[in-house]
Amino acid sequence: MSSRTIWLGVRVLFAIFMFMGGLQHFLKADFYLPFVPSFLPFPMAIIYLSGLVEIVLAVLLVVNRFARIAAWGIFILMVLFLPIHIIDVFADVPAIGTHKAALIRLPVQFLFMAIAWKIQHVLARKS
Repeated sequence: MSSRTIWLGVRVLFAIFMFMGGLQHFLKADFYLPFVPSFLPFPMAIIYLSGLVEIVLAVLLVVNRFARIAAWGIFILMVLFLPIHIIDVFADVPAIGTHKAALIRLPVQFLFMAIAWKIQHVLARKS
């Protein structure tokens, strides 16, 4: 199996995961409320908008013409979400779940950033 085939599979699986995550922002919006910092206005709008962005980027990730832009977009989105996960690790009471859950979410965030970075890098070599 070639490296290109493997990364195509990773790209499709990552797109499915991102799509499902984005969909959850609409199906279980209240779940995400504790993650929205209190100083930001319109928290529900932020949740819905971030879900929509995740869905759009997921769809674009499987469209060859837009896949590299989508990978960059996902990387940037994960960077934007990173402070929320860092704050959650050090919070007295994590936004959702336990400190153990917060400690798991943080490296997962870095993993997503690495996957998005690698996908755009692999696609850049194809061009």
